[in-house]
Amino acid sequence: MAQEVKATIAKPTATTFGHVESIPRKNRRMTNWDLFATWIGANANNGTWYIGGVIAACGLVTASTTLIIVGLVSYLLLALASEMGYRTGLPAMALTRASFGLRGSFIPSIINVVQFIGWAAVNTFIAATSISYIFGELFGWPVYGKAGGNFGLIIGIVIMSVLHLLSISLGERSVRLIERIGIVLVVIFVVWESVVVFRMVSFRDILTWQPPHNLRMSSGVAADTLAAFNLAWVTAASDFSRFTAKKSAATTFSFLGANFGLFWFAFIGLFATIGTAVTLNHFDPNNSDPSTVAAKLGLGVLALLVIVLTSTTANAVNLMSAGSALTNMVHQLSLNVSLWIVTLVAAAVTFIPVYLASFLDVFEAFLDGIGMFLGPEIAVFLVDYFFLKGKQYRLAEFTKVRGAYWYTRGINWVAVASWLLGVVAYWGLKQVTVISTTIGATFIAMIITAVIYGLGMRLTHPTAAPVENKD
Repeated sequence: MAQEVKATIAKPTATTFGHVESIPRKNRRMTNWDLFATWIGANANNGTWYIGGVIAACGLVTASTTLIIVGLVSYLLLALASEMGYRTGLPAMALTRASFGLRGSFIPSIINVVQFIGWAAVNTFIAATSISYIFGELFGWPVYGKAGGNFGLIIGIVIMSVLHLLSISLGERSVRLIERIGIVLVVIFVVWESVVVFRMVSFRDILTWQPPHNLRMSSGVAADTLAAFNLAWVTAASDFSRFTAKKSAATTFSFLGANFGLFWFAFIGLFATIGTAVTLNHFDPNNSDPSTVAAKLGLGVLALLVIVLTSTTANAVNLMSAGSALTNMVHQLSLNVSLWIVTLVAAAVTFIPVYLASFLDVFEAFLDGIGMFLGPEIAVFLVDYFFLKGKQYRLAEFTKVRGAYWYTRGINWVAVASWLLGVVAYWGLKQVTVISTTIGATFIAMIITAVIYGLGMRLTHPTAAPVENKD
């Protein structure tokens, strides 16, 4: 049984640093189905469709192979991170206090706040695009991408932001409810899209289609793009697995749900984008989002409404993770207040592609940055928990100044240095053509980071052995 640590609302004292809350097993309510549905809902959304459309530039065979391999590897890491939450009852960013230090955990927390606000903005933008098409159908307004189309998009962003505030209004309970409802809509939508696509275009045509040479994407770029997308969820896994009393829910069903949602929606995005290119005899990666594809395939207002609703289910997970990371940095904020803050910031960020660049340009730059910072962070906290500490964290030390996880003034400089070297390794590997165009830099950079951190901790903290068994 995991040691129980109650949340404290009092301000930090001279001997404590903020507060953490470990959820006791007896108070955990999320079932196998809840975790399965949560991770399906997290991936069965507009962003996953768009990722499938973007990697269509590899051609079907290369894109499919890369999608499956990267998905399986990434979500194996998700299952491991989920086990950390199940065993300790702690949220993801609180857990990084053990590896990065109580103050050092601000680094992964900042990364998480930024990336999940970014993902919420991505989904919001795509859903708002759908709303602009709906307004075009109902009222004859110009759609986004046409002269005067920004107005409908802006109204769409406002509508989506209101829906997001409603979806996170009750914290974890809201997320659980909306995922249970959303999963039904997701299944209906994907079956419908599949039937329409394959009625219009044969599988043979999709299989033999090749992108124009000047727009072709290499397997390495696709691998790094998919890794950045998938690994984002690894840093949020514990935020949900801590609410289940079943190890199978945290590991097996999280792994299955995340992959199920990824493969289903990314493949639909892949097939639909190629199908649209075949039908129109023209391929434009800027038109890979589900709103544009659904409009070009003539699916109507109902399909666009479902896109809006599935965006809400995905962003409930994004916003919950961003809010949880924010509370790790600003201890005085409750989770609900943090959720409101990140939701409003995400709404503001959504306007960036409207005025500064194309959505695809912003999206690809965002993914490249996320992949560079995320992989090394994940390598550090997984190696720390599973290899250096043997799945045994001392929960009472997570708020203790000059305790086991205080290191040097609250920062584990070995972890920080390993992370920075991992970031540099990622950047350097991207400059090596044979790597960047074949297998990508992400997972190699993670292995390099893991080795550096493991050796560094063995040399500098040889007595940092586990003390308690939390199973």
